[in-house]
Amino acid sequence: MSEAKKINRPTLNIEAAVKRLKSVVTHTPLQFNANLSRKYECNVYFKREDLQIVRSYKLRGAYNMMSQLSQDLLAKGVVCASAGNHAQGFAYSCNKLGVCGVVFMPIPSPQQKVNQTKMFGEDFVKVILVGDTFDDTAVAAKAYTLEHGMTFIPPFDHVSIIEGQATVGVEILDDIKTFTKDPIDYLFVPVGGGGLSAGVGTYFKEHSPTTKIIGLEPEGAPSMFWALKSGEPVELENIDKFVDGASVKRVGDVTFSFCKDALDDMHLVPEGKICTTILQMYNEEAIVVEPAGAMSVAALDHYAEQIKGKNIVCIVSGGNNDIARMQEIKERSLTYEGLKHYFLIRFAQRPGSLKEFVNKVLGPYDDITRFEYIEKNNKEAGPALIGLELRTKADHTTLIENMKKYHINYDEINKDDNIYGYLI
Repeated sequence: MSEAKKINRPTLNIEAAVKRLKSVVTHTPLQFNANLSRKYECNVYFKREDLQIVRSYKLRGAYNMMSQLSQDLLAKGVVCASAGNHAQGFAYSCNKLGVCGVVFMPIPSPQQKVNQTKMFGEDFVKVILVGDTFDDTAVAAKAYTLEHGMTFIPPFDHVSIIEGQATVGVEILDDIKTFTKDPIDYLFVPVGGGGLSAGVGTYFKEHSPTTKIIGLEPEGAPSMFWALKSGEPVELENIDKFVDGASVKRVGDVTFSFCKDALDDMHLVPEGKICTTILQMYNEEAIVVEPAGAMSVAALDHYAEQIKGKNIVCIVSGGNNDIARMQEIKERSLTYEGLKHYFLIRFAQRPGSLKEFVNKVLGPYDDITRFEYIEKNNKEAGPALIGLELRTKADHTTLIENMKKYHINYDEINKDDNIYGYLI
């Protein structure tokens, strides 16, 4: 039997966490969403943790754990590792408690999250950027903790962290009473290391046992998905780090011990679908969400038939999105929706071949968004990289038919090919 399977699930004292956090965190609103309710023929509610003080739920767990440390431990200082949201909750807690803290963050962390962490911590925190992923960063942070005799505040795998995140569930069940007397049928919860899903899921199982708890992970980082399949946490060799708030190689042992009983289903959400949802929520709802915060809404299409006529709650877990990432988000969305395509085209070596391509091959609404000769010293004979944005997905079929009709020598660059990552 593995070490993970030997762990006994601890007892949660969620009520005590509610009392500790009452004067510290914002009781975020539960909001009815008319647009999505109409679209899916059900009642959709958003739990707006993007409106939390630090723009994510992570403050709850960090403060709940730190506020229980002895004065001696607090005096020695605290350390955390985070891709951003836990760092901000940790920094805010350090400032609130007057405790010195050190924050380790991955080097690729969005600058917005790094800046926010420094802002919330003020003079009480120091930020150290190290490693490419959260898991790399956590190793460095734990080594630093031991070396300096400090206390490590984990982002998810600790009973006090889980208790703090569980208070999101307490607020949801308290607030739903103002809308309906009927139970919540489905709760959609984003999953990274498992702290939120463990806490909220466990609270719901006790206080709203008929609610189906749906855990959501990005397709490129399915750590809880495979943990549940395997019966224990497993470490993934590679992950897509795009959904930085929910991309970990391995979920926690403690969080897994709760999630294996609390989650009724796990669904993997494509990163492109997440990006489409981010843009839709901004354009249609005026809500700014980060990739992890969009997953609960992005999953609704997959469950459209099951949720008809039901009461649905989506936890919008965070709104720490860097505006500098919006071009990448749009690119991923367009590619996922089948509206953005890239080709390597070798134009015939005769006058007018490029003009013919524009006038005869492209449709009236096809837009060239990129044109670049690949061979800098042999432009006339070398291929050109062309990016095309289409109005509808169906226009791709017409485009390919025209390519063949006019004998265009082309190769379409598949987004799963290595060359896509180098050129695009």
